[in-house]
Amino acid sequence: MAGIGVRLNKIYGKNTIFSSLVGFGYSAVISVAPMFIVIITLMLMQKLLGFDKVGYASRELFSCTVLYVCMFSLLAEAPFNAVLSRYMSDAIYQEQFGDIMSCYYVGLAGSIALGCLMGIPFCIHEHLVGRVELTFVFGTFVGFIAMILVFYTMTYLSICKDYKKISLFFTIGMAVAFGTAYVLINFFHKTVIYSMLAALDVGFLVTASLQMAVVRSYFKENSGNYGDVLQYFKKYWQLILINTLYTVGLYIHNFVFWTTDYRMTVADSFVCMQPYDMATCIAMFTNISSTAIITSRIEMHFHDRYKAYSEAVIGGRRMDIESAKTRMFSQLSQELMNLVRIQFILSVVIFLLCSIFLPQLGFGGMVMRIYPCLAAGYFILFIVYATILFLYYFNDLQGALYTTATFTAVILLGSMVATHLPQIWFGAGVVAGALAGWCVAYSRLRWIEKNLDIHVFCEGSILKKGKGRKPSYCVFNRYTGVGTGQDKL
Repeated sequence: MAGIGVRLNKIYGKNTIFSSLVGFGYSAVISVAPMFIVIITLMLMQKLLGFDKVGYASRELFSCTVLYVCMFSLLAEAPFNAVLSRYMSDAIYQEQFGDIMSCYYVGLAGSIALGCLMGIPFCIHEHLVGRVELTFVFGTFVGFIAMILVFYTMTYLSICKDYKKISLFFTIGMAVAFGTAYVLINFFHKTVIYSMLAALDVGFLVTASLQMAVVRSYFKENSGNYGDVLQYFKKYWQLILINTLYTVGLYIHNFVFWTTDYRMTVADSFVCMQPYDMATCIAMFTNISSTAIITSRIEMHFHDRYKAYSEAVIGGRRMDIESAKTRMFSQLSQELMNLVRIQFILSVVIFLLCSIFLPQLGFGGMVMRIYPCLAAGYFILFIVYATILFLYYFNDLQGALYTTATFTAVILLGSMVATHLPQIWFGAGVVAGALAGWCVAYSRLRWIEKNLDIHVFCEGSILKKGKGRKPSYCVFNRYTGVGTGQDKL
């Protein structure tokens, strides 16, 4: 993660309040801008294209469709993202650039296949049981696949440090989407929700096409080593579970509340709980800046300490290694504390603004009663995400797996309990799960600090592993001058 560090160092190096604001804005733009671009486009469509004049049932059908497309496209892509990121990073480090397109096509085929397994049965149910028109169902499926392509290709551009191009392509795609919807409604006189859905499909496809074109322009050769890519799924199976569990953990509490009496069913297919889902969205936005903060802090500070330790391990004295190790973990602790301090201030300010202005915009009542507890839960949850990144740095996949499994399981159980509590405590499951995940992750980082020498110097093997007869424990006999033979396994 050394892509944006140079730029951020130049910005923060001026040591002024304005430069700090600029640096935060820059890191926010490169990390979370695509999400805001899509949301702003949807808000403009709804405000300027007559969405409020559409019937209630049609509005809810469109809203649930967008919710499901975004949520389940992330779930469909989650099992492949981390493993393929690891493979691509290794290929770049080894300068085997021809393997990257092999990696891309394997992941693309897997993501689309999983998306079809999830999407096709649902679309059939939506049409046959929900009696939704086939054209709308087809548009839903196209948007779902297009969103999978967008999220999947973003991974490769992120590794290539093309954050600006990601934001640019989202801007172009959503501008095309808004223009398409405007033309369909005002010139071809199509219905609003059909036009908006078709426009989003076009916008997502344009965004995905631009991203794929850039990836192809970077990596023009394809080695065809598809078998090597598949071997990574076997070798790093923990990454599949880690990323999948983390993504599921972000939404599993929503699924729990979709089973309560507060749920709403649309077209006998879509299930949601609007107040809870809206409170979840606002809580995520309240704390989403932590992603930008930890990215910039790692880029500017921790990466250099980690690099210094790695160089000391390769050719330094023991005292140099110990000194670099101490400085590295001291920096790690400092970055976590700085993240908590900065994010706490930002979250409190955003929470205050939301509490004042959202009720005036119609987001009151049950939404604002659920929101505070969820905001606290996501505050802790994004801190857990930062610790998982540090565990990745030390290649502690087992620790990251323990962390994600713990907080996902606790969120599930805690949310089931929270459904029986007053509305103000509906988010208690997220808080409990995030705290449990933080405890596991922090304990694991402390364990790594104490056992890093073993982790670094004792993980290798002098003899090549294989099957067969084990060599004798006696390597030399002083009477015969040779070993005593071999022992059977």
